[in-house]
Amino acid sequence: MLEKELWAKKNLKTYLKGGDNARGKKFNKGQIWQITLGLEDGLDVSLYADPVYSAQQMLHIRWGLIRKIDVSLYANPKYDWNQMFLIRWGLEDGLDATRYADSVYDYDQMWVIRMGLAHGLDVSQYADPQYDAEQMREIYKGLESGVDVSKFANPKFYDTQMWQIRLGLESGVDVSKFADPQYEWEQMNEIRWGLEAGVLGELASFTSNRKD
Repeated sequence: MLEKELWAKKNLKTYLKGGDNARGKKFNKGQIWQITLGLEDGLDVSLYADPVYSAQQMLHIRWGLIRKIDVSLYANPKYDWNQMFLIRWGLEDGLDATRYADSVYDYDQMWVIRMGLAHGLDVSQYADPQYDAEQMREIYKGLESGVDVSKFANPKFYDTQMWQIRLGLESGVDVSKFADPQYEWEQMNEIRWGLEAGVLGELASFTSNRKD
């Protein structure tokens, strides 16, 4: 163990003194620690020994190397450490992380796509940067419940509107009566309740902004 540590420290000096891999770059203590741990484990630390990566980003690249996954999919400073974690987690679970390993998605969007893949859902229905994470979540819930998400998988709908249409589909009512982005979600809710009760209800008090 002592020999291993001494070897790691000796090789670390190569990076700190501007060896071939470091090219004179400076590292903070957290980064130095991640490089040291990588050297101790016999990893190719050149894949992350660059100060453009934070210590937390280095950690996820190092863990990927330890788990023997393809870190090239996320070893890029354009991903923050949270995004790197989700991509690494997907790869470790055998998921097609290429479906969300794209900097156009933020952490929350990546999370919903990853969860869809983990549950065997058709994420192509919502893996689109036009949808924010909340909209993606509503489509994800619709796919989970087995409804026709094409009725509300449209970026023109706010997530709250998608929610009302999804609930309508799940209860079996004719959502065409209110699946219109020009209805506020509260209006949709009132119409849905009326349809579920067998009547349209007092809708006169809810004036649509639609321009026919």
